[in-house]
Amino acid sequence: MSCMTARKLFAKIHLWLSIPLGLIISVICFSGAMLVFEKDIAGLLHRELYRVEVPDGAEAMRPSELARRVMEQMPDTLRISAMQYSGRSDEACMVSFANAGRKSLSVNPYTGQVNGWVEASTFFSTMRKLHRWLLDPPPSKGEKSAGKVVVGVTTLIMVIILVSGVAIWVPRSYRAMKNRLGVSVSKGWRRFWYDVHVSLGFYATIFLLVMALTGLTWSFGWYRDAAYGLFGGVRQQPSAGHASVTAVRNGGKTAGKGGETFSYAVWDKALDGVKDMYVKYKSVKLGRGNVQVQPDPDSHMRKTDTVAFDTETGALDKVTAYGELPRSQTLKGWFYAFHTGSWGGMLTKTLYFLAALIGGLLPLTGYYLWLKKRFGK
Repeated sequence: MSCMTARKLFAKIHLWLSIPLGLIISVICFSGAMLVFEKDIAGLLHRELYRVEVPDGAEAMRPSELARRVMEQMPDTLRISAMQYSGRSDEACMVSFANAGRKSLSVNPYTGQVNGWVEASTFFSTMRKLHRWLLDPPPSKGEKSAGKVVVGVTTLIMVIILVSGVAIWVPRSYRAMKNRLGVSVSKGWRRFWYDVHVSLGFYATIFLLVMALTGLTWSFGWYRDAAYGLFGGVRQQPSAGHASVTAVRNGGKTAGKGGETFSYAVWDKALDGVKDMYVKYKSVKLGRGNVQVQPDPDSHMRKTDTVAFDTETGALDKVTAYGELPRSQTLKGWFYAFHTGSWGGMLTKTLYFLAALIGGLLPLTGYYLWLKKRFGK
């Protein structure tokens, strides 16, 4: 097959796959771009939930005392299940409850004052549903829905569109190469939109491919197994759902499964042990039976060590370092980081944001160029 014939074939593949799916690709890309800075925007808009004033010479309250102060301000029906301290002195403590869903409660670790609930805004929740399921979420985690299937199939075909686009882009001469690396703003609208489609599309392709190839792991189980296997991991089947904790107030203790009690006082000793073990950390999350520690304050990855402790005495037990986890567990974090751009901090998130915006524009500029060519003025 000659180069000319191959180019024509790729052009037909690129065009006829893009026409029916272009608008869906734009929706997926634009909504994904909106989610890149979700946490950063939330921190700016609701600073009172994430930052606290540090009193001179003050130390953060002990977990048991903080738990007592929190429960004095909250309804009796809520039951604390976890408490997360930040490695930064000016960040709030986040308290989770066994029966309050996925939202957390922001608490001042120095005074015990409740700042308010931390939960996704309606706007970002809508963007997430649009990005992942086209506003048609599955009835439960792991199940399918029409929106989830459409997003998955579209993303898979988007990979083919991007690859075919690169094949068409390859220039035949040095002069053509120069023209395809810049955007002209002085040769009319048609040339401008052509350059946006061709040049900016080329710059964004590598990022869009990474986003698409990693995002597919949330759409198809067979793809997830293949992707994990490619990097040496075997996906583990989720275990049966854990029974929810039933708790009652009882002098700082809560009743759990089987009627055993859990005293928040054991968190005091567990936290002391963890602080002796880790000189610095990004966060420490106290749970019922283990402590999850993010040991690197500067890391943008979800690298977490797990330290088990005795629920009666708080004495530390086995330490499972992040590097000792099965590859299948660490791969999920890596795929998430490379899908969202969080792996490199603000720089990579900015690049991903721009690439996602360009990805949303590509179908629209493609429609314009196709209609212009087909119907003229």
